[in-house]
Amino acid sequence: MVAKRNIEANVKKTFSVMKALSKREERQKEGRKRFNKVMKMARSKRKGGVENRESLENGAKDCNSLGVGPHFPVVAMANKKNLLLLLQNPTEPCFMAKGEKNSVFDMPTDYLPPQYQHLGVQLFNRFGEEAGERIPVKKISLPSLGKILNLPRHANFSLFLPFHRQIAGQLIDIFMGMRNIDELQSMAVYARDRVNPYLFNYCLSVALLHRPDTQDLDLPSFMQSFPDKFLDSKTFSKVREEATIVPTGSRLPIEIPIDFTASNLEEEHRVAYFREDVGLNLHHWHWHLVYPFNGPREIVNKNRRGELFYYMHQQIMARYNFERFSNSLKRVTRLVDWRAPITEAYFPKLDSMVASRSYPARVANQTLKDLNREQDQVKADIGTMERWRDRIIAAINSGVIQDERGNNVTLTEFEGIDVLGNMIESSIISPNRAFYGDLHNYGHVFISYCHDPDHRHLESFGVIGDSTTAMRDPAFYRWHAYIDYIFQQLKDSLPRYTVNQLNYDGVTVTSCSVQAQGAPQNELQTFWQQSDVDLSRGMDFQPRGSVFVRFTHLNHRAFNYTINVNNTGGARQGTCRIFIAPAADERGNPWLFQDQKGLFVELDRFVVNLRQGQNTITRRSDQSSVTIPFERTFRNLEANRPAGGDALEQFNFCGCGWPQHLLIAKGTPEGLRCHLFVMISNYADDRVVQDTQVPCNDASSYCGIKDRLYPDRRSMGYPFDRAPRDGVSTLQQFLTSNMRVQPVTIRFTGRTERRQ
Repeated sequence: MVAKRNIEANVKKTFSVMKALSKREERQKEGRKRFNKVMKMARSKRKGGVENRESLENGAKDCNSLGVGPHFPVVAMANKKNLLLLLQNPTEPCFMAKGEKNSVFDMPTDYLPPQYQHLGVQLFNRFGEEAGERIPVKKISLPSLGKILNLPRHANFSLFLPFHRQIAGQLIDIFMGMRNIDELQSMAVYARDRVNPYLFNYCLSVALLHRPDTQDLDLPSFMQSFPDKFLDSKTFSKVREEATIVPTGSRLPIEIPIDFTASNLEEEHRVAYFREDVGLNLHHWHWHLVYPFNGPREIVNKNRRGELFYYMHQQIMARYNFERFSNSLKRVTRLVDWRAPITEAYFPKLDSMVASRSYPARVANQTLKDLNREQDQVKADIGTMERWRDRIIAAINSGVIQDERGNNVTLTEFEGIDVLGNMIESSIISPNRAFYGDLHNYGHVFISYCHDPDHRHLESFGVIGDSTTAMRDPAFYRWHAYIDYIFQQLKDSLPRYTVNQLNYDGVTVTSCSVQAQGAPQNELQTFWQQSDVDLSRGMDFQPRGSVFVRFTHLNHRAFNYTINVNNTGGARQGTCRIFIAPAADERGNPWLFQDQKGLFVELDRFVVNLRQGQNTITRRSDQSSVTIPFERTFRNLEANRPAGGDALEQFNFCGCGWPQHLLIAKGTPEGLRCHLFVMISNYADDRVVQDTQVPCNDASSYCGIKDRLYPDRRSMGYPFDRAPRDGVSTLQQFLTSNMRVQPVTIRFTGRTERRQ
């Protein structure tokens, strides 16, 4: 009897469950019918995709109440943060789900690319059901994309190519011209799947950085969108396998070897850890986002832009030579003779995800040749470059340039370097591009096409032709060593700094020292560090969820400065300037100051308040005005984001700045001898009257301050930017009482540590 009753109970329970499941299934079917009806109505041309928002919201709530759950998304209101979704998964169409919320853009059918328009309803239904959030796209009157579409979607994009710069400027103009967020979103959605993905990402990023209504957005790291520009091609097959087979949460990081482009047989490979550093190349990319070549004049024509182009690249060269000294290499040899072979080879091991082609290699002893590439609209000869060079040198020697109207413009003591920077780079604010040309940019172009100058092999440009990858190539540093040489011709012609221009009466720096964690005083320590980066936003047509790679990079122990200053005057302010340089040349001989001054690397610059008498200044290395922290370069923008207030302000993305982990050169196992230089200058002579309490102001040395004047009235690189005064041949002879030099060593420990 007991067994019979148990069987009857189980049968009743089974029927009850089946009945409940049947009712649930009916409710879900009904929900789907209602929701699809609402979606179809909302997508009609008459409604334009947004007017029926209230019905859509009610439909979504209705469906969710029927147990349908996340298959039926809520409708998002207009939100500028949705624009950032357009930078994710760049080769996947807009109608596919993006972001943590599986957001889908609900656009008018004619906004779809032509090849998808006849499938509009099917696509919207299919991907709409997968969405957790729908983003309505307003139908607007669209401007013509014109020549912008002449760059194929599956081609590489280069800011150094004149035609590419021109169409980039046009697209930036279009994005900047949209009247509000809704219109910008509509235009961006329409353009995204029609325009070359690299071009689109660059132009939308520039617009978001510079539009008043979007400039507070957190631009994602470019590595998250296009990881193929930073990691070798073998990595991606492993990443795809991991993403396809292993569920989210159980995936292990894919480790990238530090020596993947060459072996130790190649001498230049000793500094590949620096050239190929992800953070370094991201810095170069982001600098060119903040300072674009082309676009609306108010975006390009920033305060002291040309001078900052000079100084940022001069500091790159100083830092690179510092790394070479750390690896028993001589200083970079300038690329002076453009008809002689380039001795350095480079094999990048990178594939372009968009172009589905490998970046071409450059074999040893390749020569530059005249260019005739119709597809890229480039036809130029080396003789033209030589004429541009000769005209620029002649202008420096005479101290006068000729503008577009034929007027003479003097290269003055303080503004001349800014004019020259705009002229050499060059940008749309060059004083006379037709006469002085496009020297810096075309240098990149000639080197990048030396393997296929007439396009007979249908090859694209090498890595030096792309601002995101250019710093990987040894030839980049040879070319910029020459560009810096031209700038130094002007700097050496300027009046020398007098003692009065360097001194700060009544202020004496009595001592300075550095203390790193767990190290002897005045010893800086470096090591290898392994860090993980999430690539999921750049892995298109793959299962969703985080997938990490682990790469090895240089880092250093955090340290503190202690500076003692005696002030015999009243309370006042000063600017503390901290630099470091190798103490000896390649052969171990003491420097002539004329040679050493170009190797001083800026570590920090900040304002100090001095009271009368003794002052002790302390400063942490991670407070540097040069760098941005590791977390700003590599991070998940959506995870662990503060809700608001001060925490949110601190989280604000300021992507332009030297990577913190490369603040200090590698050094040597026995300790590289260096000179730490500290100077307190008169803040009254340095001050720029403006409000600097704005986001993105903490890496101002190389990047300036957004929408503000450069925050230092002195010439960039002061006090090492001019030839020394008469009688000065060593660093000690150069010093005044407000300066101090402390011998320090940089010791490479050889350890490898995991980032916590």
